[in-house]
Amino acid sequence: MVNLRVILNILGLLLLIEGISMLLPLGVAFYYNEGDIFALAISAGIAITIGALSWLLTQRADKTVTKREGYIIVSIVWVMFSLFGSLPFVISGEITSYTDAFFETISGFTTTGASILNDVESIPHGLLFWRSMTQWLGGMGIIVLSLAILPIFGIGGMQMFVAEVPGPTPDKFHPRVKETAKRLWGIYMIFTISEVILLMLGGVNLFDAVCHSFTTMATGGYSTKQASIAYFSPYVQYVITVFMFLAGTNFALSYYGMHLQLDKIVKNEEFRFYFFFLFGFTILITAFLWFGDALPFEESFRNAVFQVVSITTTTGYVTADYLQWAPFLVVIIFMLMFLGGSGGSTGGSIKIVRVALLIKNSALELKRLLHPNAVIPVRLNKKSIDPQIITNVLAFVVLYMMILAGSTIVISAMGYDLASSLGSVAATLGNIGPGIGAVGPVENYAHFPNFGKWFLSFLMLIGRLELFTVLILFSPTFYKK
Repeated sequence: MVNLRVILNILGLLLLIEGISMLLPLGVAFYYNEGDIFALAISAGIAITIGALSWLLTQRADKTVTKREGYIIVSIVWVMFSLFGSLPFVISGEITSYTDAFFETISGFTTTGASILNDVESIPHGLLFWRSMTQWLGGMGIIVLSLAILPIFGIGGMQMFVAEVPGPTPDKFHPRVKETAKRLWGIYMIFTISEVILLMLGGVNLFDAVCHSFTTMATGGYSTKQASIAYFSPYVQYVITVFMFLAGTNFALSYYGMHLQLDKIVKNEEFRFYFFFLFGFTILITAFLWFGDALPFEESFRNAVFQVVSITTTTGYVTADYLQWAPFLVVIIFMLMFLGGSGGSTGGSIKIVRVALLIKNSALELKRLLHPNAVIPVRLNKKSIDPQIITNVLAFVVLYMMILAGSTIVISAMGYDLASSLGSVAATLGNIGPGIGAVGPVENYAHFPNFGKWFLSFLMLIGRLELFTVLILFSPTFYKK
């Protein structure tokens, strides 16, 4: 049986944390003295009150969290955070439709970056700060954040860590989950603060520097400017490119890098795949823009490297309308939407490590056809990969493509053309934001009907939690003893 009391206890504590988090943008609203003070104060009060009551009234609950409760908590908490996190937008009247407000908020917490706002710069500073903050909190994962806090209250977190960070090769660089969470957040904070400083050195004001650092490290892509990063100087674009690259790298490797264990980075096969994918496609697109569009070399390189890193890491910032490029380049950009960041990063989509394992397994399948009796294991970082992991990767990719195809049919049934249907599904399922067609880099999702927005919100959720974590809840066997 599911332990409902422990679920309500943990969800109550997490909602309390969300309410307290709203106090920071409330301080920003007070500083700028704009019309969002009341909305943020009321929203924070509602979240803190309900969260505290739920937590306090279930204090006597058995605090044991099984894998079943872990999956339920992780799936529900993203929806709960989005339901309450959308209140400031609705109460302030800046987003009049609750559907639109929920879409904008779950897009933030899942670090998708798909927006319905047509004039971002008209939104008050406090709400813009909260909008960016939803991505920063969601970037490393609400549950990973809680792992450093819940043990204080006697609540173990291993089961939630498994549900929150699924993947073929989890690289925990510390045996204790609480310590792992602290180190992950430590790296996350260091990178965020470093980017703030470097952006301010480039002339960006403190508010914009903090907001963009939040959404860069989360690979989220929300900007405080309608023109996204095209608004800023080439220096700022290069700084953000570097931090998008870091955010899309396995954070365990960042930990090793900070401790000067560079050999572990160089020898890591996933990182080499990640680097050479980015390098190769950047050179290819640079050449086409330089020779084909006759752009200056520096501009060609900057546009190419920014878009390649942004799309591959699923950040979703833009500095150029890539739909105006040659069709060949648009196809490449679309393909990049399926790569994703490294395992153990804040990126979404399929993830580089799965792509690497698929490539290796496919190459070895040719050898197995020639030598049917030979045992030829897939190796990653010189270690044999358990065949069960390969099966899991194949199942994930097949399911991903089935959901992509089925969802494209659903969106096309709403009257959208193939490019727009496929682009919107790929961009939301992969937590990227901008896609192709009617959801390209200079467009948004405001034109979708309400059903379409709720449907795409669901795709964001299952994409962020890598499909199985959410879909397992719809399995009848999940609830059997």
